[in-house]
Amino acid sequence: MARLADYFVVVGYDLEKRVEGEGQGRILQRFPEKDWEDSPFPQGVELFCQPSGWQLVPDQLPPSFFVAVLTDINSDRHYCACFTFWEGLDNPQLQKAEASEADEADEVLSVVQPAKIFAPKSLVLVSQLDYTEVFRNCLGLIYTVHVDGLSAPLETVVGNLLTCVIPIAGGSQRTITLGAGDRQVIQTPINESLPVSGSSVAQLFRQLGIANVLCLFCAALTEHKILFLSSSYQRLTDACRALLAIMFPLKYSFTYIPILPGKLLEVLSTPTPFIIGVNSFFRSETQELLDVIIADLDGGTVTIPECVHISLLPEPLLQQTQTALSMVLDPELEVADHAFPPQSTQPSALKIQDKEIRAVFLWLFARLFQGYRWCLHIIRIHPEPVIRFHKAAFLGQRALSEDDFLTKVLDGMAFAGFVSERGPPYRATDLFDDLVANQVERIRQEEACPHKVMNHAKEVAEQLFKNENPYPAVAMHKIQRPSESSQNNAQNQAPFPLLDDVAVQLFIDHAAAKLKTAPPAVKPELKSMVPSGPPLGDIVDRNGNVMANSARRLEVVRNCITYIFENKMLEAKKLMPAVLRALKGRAARVCLTQELNQHVLQNRAVLDDQQFDYIVRMMNCTLQDCSHMDEHGIAAALLPLVTAFCRKLGAGVTQFAYSCVQEHMVWTNMQFWEAMFYSDVQNHIRHLYLETEDGGQHNNLEQHVASSNRREIGALELASEQSRLWPTLSKEMQMERVQKEESTVFSQAIHYANRMSYLLLPLDTSKNRLLRSSGLGDVESVSNSYVTNSIAGSMAESYDTESGFEDAESSDVANSVVRFINRFVDKVCNESGVTNEHLKALHAMIPDIVQMHIETLEAVHRESKRLPPIQKPKLLRPTLLPGEELVMEGMRVHLIPDGREEATGLMGGPPLLPAEGAIFLTTYRLIFKGTPTDPLVGEQTVTRSFPVASLTKEKRISVSLTMDQFVQEGLQLRSCTFQLMKIAFDEEVASDLAEVFRKHLHKLRYPQHVQGTFAFTVGQSGKMVVEHKTKDKNQSLKTLSKNLVKSAKRTIGRQYVTKKKYSPPTWENRSSFQSELDEDEISVSEEVDQSSLTLSSTIRSSDRQTMSNVVERACCRDYQRLGLGTLSNSLTRSKNEPFRISTANRMYTVCRSYPGLLIVPQSIPDSTINRICRCYRQNRFPVVCWRNSRTKAVLLRSAGLHAKGVVGFFKSPNAPTAVPSQADSTSLEQEKYLHAIIISMPSYSENSGRNTLSGFTSTHMNTSDSSDKLRQPKIGALMKQVMGAKEDAPGTFSRGALGQRAKVISLSQPKVSGKARNPPRGKWGSIRGSGRLSAYNPDVGTRLAGKESPQPNGGPSEAMFLRQQKAYLYIIGDKAQLKGGKQDSFQQWEVVPIEVCDVRQVKNSFKKLMKACVPSSSTSDPNMSFLRCLEESEWMALLHRVLQVSVLVVELLDTGSSVMVSLEDGWDVTTQVVSLVQLLSDPYYRTFDGFRLLVEKEWLSFGHRFSHRGAQTLGSQSSGFTPIFLQFLDCVHQIHLQFPMEFEFSQYYLKFLAYHYVSNRFRTFLLDSDYERIELGVLYEEKGERKNPQVCKSVWDYIDRLNKKTPVFYNYMFSPEDDEVLRPYTFISNLKVWDFYTEETLSEGPSYDWELRGRQERAAEETAEKPDTSGPKSQRHIVWPCYDNLTKVVPDAITKLLQDLQSLEAELGQATDKWKDTWDKIKTTQRTETKLESKPSFSSSLLMSSNLSHQRRSQGVYLQESGVGSSINLALDCEASATSTPVPGRPSTSTLYSQFQSSESENRSFEGILFKRGALLKPWKPRWFVLDKTKHQLRYYESRQDKECKGVIDLAEVESVTAGTPAMGAPKNIDEKAFFDLKTTKRVYNFCAQDSLNAQLWMDSVQSCLSDA
Repeated sequence: MARLADYFVVVGYDLEKRVEGEGQGRILQRFPEKDWEDSPFPQGVELFCQPSGWQLVPDQLPPSFFVAVLTDINSDRHYCACFTFWEGLDNPQLQKAEASEADEADEVLSVVQPAKIFAPKSLVLVSQLDYTEVFRNCLGLIYTVHVDGLSAPLETVVGNLLTCVIPIAGGSQRTITLGAGDRQVIQTPINESLPVSGSSVAQLFRQLGIANVLCLFCAALTEHKILFLSSSYQRLTDACRALLAIMFPLKYSFTYIPILPGKLLEVLSTPTPFIIGVNSFFRSETQELLDVIIADLDGGTVTIPECVHISLLPEPLLQQTQTALSMVLDPELEVADHAFPPQSTQPSALKIQDKEIRAVFLWLFARLFQGYRWCLHIIRIHPEPVIRFHKAAFLGQRALSEDDFLTKVLDGMAFAGFVSERGPPYRATDLFDDLVANQVERIRQEEACPHKVMNHAKEVAEQLFKNENPYPAVAMHKIQRPSESSQNNAQNQAPFPLLDDVAVQLFIDHAAAKLKTAPPAVKPELKSMVPSGPPLGDIVDRNGNVMANSARRLEVVRNCITYIFENKMLEAKKLMPAVLRALKGRAARVCLTQELNQHVLQNRAVLDDQQFDYIVRMMNCTLQDCSHMDEHGIAAALLPLVTAFCRKLGAGVTQFAYSCVQEHMVWTNMQFWEAMFYSDVQNHIRHLYLETEDGGQHNNLEQHVASSNRREIGALELASEQSRLWPTLSKEMQMERVQKEESTVFSQAIHYANRMSYLLLPLDTSKNRLLRSSGLGDVESVSNSYVTNSIAGSMAESYDTESGFEDAESSDVANSVVRFINRFVDKVCNESGVTNEHLKALHAMIPDIVQMHIETLEAVHRESKRLPPIQKPKLLRPTLLPGEELVMEGMRVHLIPDGREEATGLMGGPPLLPAEGAIFLTTYRLIFKGTPTDPLVGEQTVTRSFPVASLTKEKRISVSLTMDQFVQEGLQLRSCTFQLMKIAFDEEVASDLAEVFRKHLHKLRYPQHVQGTFAFTVGQSGKMVVEHKTKDKNQSLKTLSKNLVKSAKRTIGRQYVTKKKYSPPTWENRSSFQSELDEDEISVSEEVDQSSLTLSSTIRSSDRQTMSNVVERACCRDYQRLGLGTLSNSLTRSKNEPFRISTANRMYTVCRSYPGLLIVPQSIPDSTINRICRCYRQNRFPVVCWRNSRTKAVLLRSAGLHAKGVVGFFKSPNAPTAVPSQADSTSLEQEKYLHAIIISMPSYSENSGRNTLSGFTSTHMNTSDSSDKLRQPKIGALMKQVMGAKEDAPGTFSRGALGQRAKVISLSQPKVSGKARNPPRGKWGSIRGSGRLSAYNPDVGTRLAGKESPQPNGGPSEAMFLRQQKAYLYIIGDKAQLKGGKQDSFQQWEVVPIEVCDVRQVKNSFKKLMKACVPSSSTSDPNMSFLRCLEESEWMALLHRVLQVSVLVVELLDTGSSVMVSLEDGWDVTTQVVSLVQLLSDPYYRTFDGFRLLVEKEWLSFGHRFSHRGAQTLGSQSSGFTPIFLQFLDCVHQIHLQFPMEFEFSQYYLKFLAYHYVSNRFRTFLLDSDYERIELGVLYEEKGERKNPQVCKSVWDYIDRLNKKTPVFYNYMFSPEDDEVLRPYTFISNLKVWDFYTEETLSEGPSYDWELRGRQERAAEETAEKPDTSGPKSQRHIVWPCYDNLTKVVPDAITKLLQDLQSLEAELGQATDKWKDTWDKIKTTQRTETKLESKPSFSSSLLMSSNLSHQRRSQGVYLQESGVGSSINLALDCEASATSTPVPGRPSTSTLYSQFQSSESENRSFEGILFKRGALLKPWKPRWFVLDKTKHQLRYYESRQDKECKGVIDLAEVESVTAGTPAMGAPKNIDEKAFFDLKTTKRVYNFCAQDSLNAQLWMDSVQSCLSDA
């Protein structure tokens, strides 16, 4: 029972105290005057009566009523019902004015004051119950009695009010009367725990809407600050009440002030969460609150500040809740679109709607908290239950550990209250308990169906409504209201009288006395056991949230563990990677803990090192994926295991697993330890009671549990039973139980103090690596995370602290651990009620426990250091070239797979990558060598390397390896030999070492001067890296002899000397310089003398030495071969030749980048040359470089003209009649020069008209096959394609694939344009082949051109290419430069403007090509596929462009016109085109000598800037790598593919050059011109004496030497036709990606450094020579892509035969012939045979020079490089193969040879047939026996032909050989003496030979083998 009202107070306006216009209220009377003991009088009532402040008003206001809520210090709420009315007063201002208080009066009187004013007065009723309507009625009645002057005295009414007592709950009905003729009925709610809301919740939703209220609801639950604004006080109270009602069953425990007085507004800036209501009057003052959510009830808005983030309900709950709420509030929404909406869809009445909304929220909480009781830990049952909630487990089982909202709610105060209130297992239950336990099943089935949810909500709503209104048919209230009249003349009414306090007090005392005598009305509480609902595990499974984990994975985990404990380590090792992958899944981790549990006996499991290591590794892997919360209980399950598994380290020293799994966050999380502790305590307490009770005592409990499927009794059920029995127990029994429980908790606390010290103290206690998160000190990991501390042994030394600080440090670790454990113990012991004595004892114990543990650990640490460290793979040393030296020793790294998937096993085959090994930096290469981490291929070695000079990009990356948790730093290195190395440094590599590595790499990649490159430093002593010292006082200078310095200066030439002094290279002065001088290997010191004379301006022109050197240069030989002039010693020229060799440039004064000797027209004097050269860029004027021997047309090369030259040259009308004054003089000279070239051509004199270009077919091709005729297009069409088949209107650009397109200067006549519309047939490429260009429409072109160049007479425009006269000289020029040039129709030369790709384009294209061929990471994006990237790189389009121009030039030269290629600076594209033209036109250049000559002449002599384009030095680093030469080689490769019989060299030769032109191994491709080479003394040193024969300085010498040894560069299909001009197809569709870009050989690295190959094989053979007892060897060999070298493993037939020949010769001891001699012999014999044969065999003609042109072309398809074993059939026996033709379907010959393994030629000392007696009862059988001296064994085979060895008798085991006797079943008719026995240590073999002689031979042979051994 409770009082309806505690206090009645009258508060009035205080006239005495007015502060600056603000009034104050004061309590006029209060009843009772004494405070009640159970509820003290709340302070500050007067503030809350007038929340907006006490003010006098001029007009009387109607009475108002609201309820304010005050919270007292015990957090009990007092409801203050305030009834306020206004009473009239005489204006105090006027009286004051008369009293003239001066200063104030002046202001006030300026406003006219009314005579009568009104002051507020409030009647306040203070209660602990919330009955708003009853209070409104009671206070209204008192007011009515006063106003209407009713007969009842006010004292009686107030007395009755204060003495009225009603029950709190229970659903009773009380009628009360206050003695003024009134009657009211009060209904109490049935269950007091459910809040009473009236209709306030529905009202709140109406005011704010669904989304806003849900937002506020989540904000309140996650502890944000919420402020309501409204101009109505009662609405503020209702809204706050509603918000609390929907939060049920959680109770709001922060500041709650539904109506906050204006004077207390500063409360709003409190830091704690709150729910507060404020009158809208103060809106402006709430604006600056930054973290408060403001809900405006009147405007219906909720404002959330930017800095506040509200976590919303998890989906799908949020959506389902919103749907349910909208169905309650707006049922019409669903049927709004129906054609026939139902009649009654009105929402329920407000009161009902209110309950339905609350029902939806209850349903929501039931879903959020379902199964919460399974996560309660009961730690104490007596005297009070103590309960804790295991949050992590709850979130983990719900799979919501990531969910923000639920996590915050569970951490909140409200939920803590919820657990302490609803945790106890034996108590009264309510609606929510029923919902969350018994209706989970129903809720889950219905959650997806909104209508079922609604029905459920309505059922719950009915219960809620019934709870508030148990008796719906209530008798009518009867309450008087003030009459109309009294309200009207209220102005004159008397003020509220003072009541007689004595009278009221009497009433109160009387009632109190009555209560004392009355019997206590005790209604017994119905307590029962709280139901728990279904356990959580099932819930999650049915939701399907459990992580799918196939049984296969669990199987793998189980098998692996079984293998480990059965000691099958190899099996376990193979499964390990799969297990570590599987352990990412939760089920597998749970499975691991269960499996390991089975191997623990009596809390102990002793393992050996290897087992221990694996188990620890698995534990670490399991823990690594657990969050620090451990929501799945994995760490909890492992906790007992880490103290169980151990290994013996030494006498009495045992290491437990815990010392190796300390690295994980979870151990430092206090909440984890608490949860673990509580769950253990709960188990112990449960056992405590299960033991004490005998069967009879918990019978009824048993029955209760029996219904829920006979499982073991849970702790909560036990606790509930115990709580029920508690009152029946005697005091002693109660005490005994309390003590037992307390000591259980205490013993667990000791146990946990031990456990925590195990996991928190590091193995090496000198390190303080404690506890990252708890701030207990820094963490420093000592051992590898997954490997046990046997490794730490190897590392710990380096970390050792300085001896002085050791003690301090270790104690520091101890202290921090002690502090952590103390904190833990304090918390759990206080919560679980451990006595103070026990707590003190614990605190005393903990430091001892820790200290003791530290001592045991020291022993363990000491012993673990002695363990042999775990074997990491041994670092393999790479084989180095002669002269190559290591700059840095190998650093252990992991090679990570990149985007090429062949090596990773994704494309099939074993995963070779990732591999573990080391990276070595040498002076020449960067080498990785190691073994794959996958145990299945662990015996292979993986090598990847590239020359340092080819490095193009290096960037840092961070890599996480699969095995380890940590991310390691790594590097990604990309090379232009199409190699990518992604390496991650092992943790043993210090990071500064990695930095040093990068610096060295950079220094080697970009030496300051070209002399720092490997080609120069090779073979010099010491680790030489060039460093230019700027200081003069260099140590090493003093030791140098002076002449060395002088000659060095001279060598370097003028330009370098001026820049800086060159001091010879030192490697950090490491090696003494003297020794280098003795060896005299420094290139500077020696070869200088001859070349230093040739240089610089001081040298005289008559210097013979220079001349003879220049003449020796290869170009001269070539010029003589071509008949372009000879150079006799006396330098006299024969006058009748059209060209001469000019020596104008012998001093490199005319053009630095040209060779010393140049071919110019006979008639041009050297003086003219000096003048002409200025018109051209870089002074590269036109010179002749090749002449067609048939048509005598010449090919010239030059750079483009300078801009002014262009204008002067082309714009002046240079007709023959031109007046010299019109033209610039150089321009005339230029013209004269060109004219001289034209005159030199024989065809100049025959101006016959038959050579019109339009109908032209090449004359010499008329004899060729008809199919070729079709392919000869018209040159006009070809021109068109090259120049771009589309007109550009002046000033516009069409966007083509290759930038701006060329403008066609001429147009064809209409009939030809009709032909041109058909795309050219056959092998002619077109620029349009690049795919993206707009189609060509010749007619449009005609029109455009008609506009552009109209004829003066208005006739049809004359076509330039198709006019009657052909030009004698075509100048291929750059379109961009030739803009605006006017062509004159009478000149004999013509300009063909084309577009060239500039260097930038090549550079960018190459970058993209590298990324396409060697991507850095694999991608599934279809836009990043290989072919797409290849296309986007536009590399193929660039090749197409170069080839196309070259083919055009070839065609022009072949028709007898000369061509001058005059593009860019004349050293990039020009060089490419000119070289390709010569290669296509002249078969000589397709031989070894010719190709070498071509490269030396066109690329080296004519100054292609190799160093600059290859970015070989520091200076050219910024310009980047531009592979112009590689592009040329690729073009050659394309031609080679189309004409495989025309080249003497193989594709491998091209790859070899492509690799070495960037490798800097040879000096050939260094420097930018002959001038620079001479200057450095490089050019002629090759003729000088060579000190060090092993170091080849020229790539050509190297190739020659190699070519003598092996046919690797030779093309066996070489069978040239005389003088054939090649015209390859150039369409992009005809071009192939060069396999140089994509292939890789991981077994040996790039195969282009041939010495390495030999060395590796030798090393392999040495290892193979150990005796091999493993029985018969299989003849099969597995060939892996990207691992094996195909050409080596599967050589083509000819190579194979040559190899076999060589090995046979070796075996027979003959002197081996050179392969070339052998090959030539075969060829000649074959030629003669062919001639003898009547019909020549096809294959022989294929191999030898045939003249069946079409067959050669068509067969070219299969006759490519020996990649797959070519299907050539060597016609060594012609008859057999006369009919056979190579068919694609035939098995290739390689398969026939694969069984002969050249490396394992068998050594057969003696062989023959013997009969061997089988085992018991088996017959004698003939076998083929082989006696092998080398392998020291006797092998036998089924027959002579058999390759499979059937058995082996090791001669080492043979004891004796004796003559035998014939035994049973022996072969008949054989001499007795033919039998002999062989006795071995194991058994006796009986043999029988064919006759006695044979037997004797066998016995002797075996005997001699034995005696040899």
